Amino acid sequence: MAQKPWPTELRLHKDRKALTVTFDDESFELAAEYLRVRSPSAEVQGHSPSERRIVAGKQDVHILELHPVGNYAVRLVFDDLHSTGIFSWDYLHELGSNREQYWRDYLAELEEKNLSRAPVR
Repeated sequence: MAQKPWPTELRLHKDRKALTVTFDDESFELAAEYLRVRSPSAEVQGHSPSERRIVAGKQDVHILELHPVGNYAVRLVFDDLHSTGIFSWDYLHELGSNREQYWRDYLAELEEKNLSRAPVR
């Protein structure tokens, strides 16, 4: 059975707009906006795939805090005060591994629903 990748470092960038997640097999730089719109919280993901919500207007979001959750995850607090998503190591690895496709899908969904990445002012 293949061993799951294990995180070796989480580094919040000084500008708080990205998080670098290093695993024992590779490293990913994940933008705060990407993490926010792909949050594993029920608020974003719903309780089934049909309930998943497109989150718009998060282009300027920052990560305020990182909180470890046991040995299996981290909770991120964003400056829009969203803090209910628990990002497991597996999910962070998935987000990194599939970043290009997930981002393309997100941008297409925004366009389809006539929404924008830009915050509403």
